[in-house]
Amino acid sequence: MKYVSNNGAGGGARLGLIVLATDETLEFEARQVLAGRDVQLLHTRIPMQSEITPATLAQMDADMPIAAALLPAGLDVIGYGCTSGATVIGQARVAAQVRSKHPSAAVTDPISAVIAALGHLGARHIGMVTPYVASVTAPMRALLATNGIETLAEVSFAEGDDRRVARIDPASTRAALLEAANTPGIDALFASCTNLQTYPIIKEVEALSGLPVVTSNQALMWHMLRLAGVDAVGWGPGLLFDR
Repeated sequence: MKYVSNNGAGGGARLGLIVLATDETLEFEARQVLAGRDVQLLHTRIPMQSEITPATLAQMDADMPIAAALLPAGLDVIGYGCTSGATVIGQARVAAQVRSKHPSAAVTDPISAVIAALGHLGARHIGMVTPYVASVTAPMRALLATNGIETLAEVSFAEGDDRRVARIDPASTRAALLEAANTPGIDALFASCTNLQTYPIIKEVEALSGLPVVTSNQALMWHMLRLAGVDAVGWGPGLLFDR
């Protein structure tokens, strides 16, 4: 018998996400933003060792086109889900590798999204919380500085195993953000890493600190939706989705 066609599941914007093999948090938090919305989010995975170092992060460069090719054609936006990976590999390189398989898609990543989010909030002096070791945070601070964002405080869990990063309780991240918020001159807080659980504590930290909180997963979803032309005000947690 004959059938009727539509625009596919979701019916609206079509988003793609390249998720690290070690990541257990990004998809869970992304679903909270898109639940009940007319947006399709399709995932693929990219190989990543559990040890987080600049060398292991850089290894994802060669696998980027392979992972991107596993996503279906016709996507509006594709996000590469690794803040530190995009920092080490380079934002332009990430975009070029993804577009080698999806030339018409807009491409973003968490560090690009965070820079856009902080600009949207008018924030130039931040307190940063990360799970990373120092060799991973240093290039991130430098990249933020080249984009006019000064890191006035940094609190790190100094965890080099991404499997353990996925198990860091949000209460620990809450405490770290509030510690960073005590530094004078800060106008926003940034919690880095897509494997760090942050959604449960964003609004509470904003209320207690009086500062906007930007996290890797929150900013990535916000930026992907904006690039897709979606008005997502109120969709996600925090002041970023309210403005």
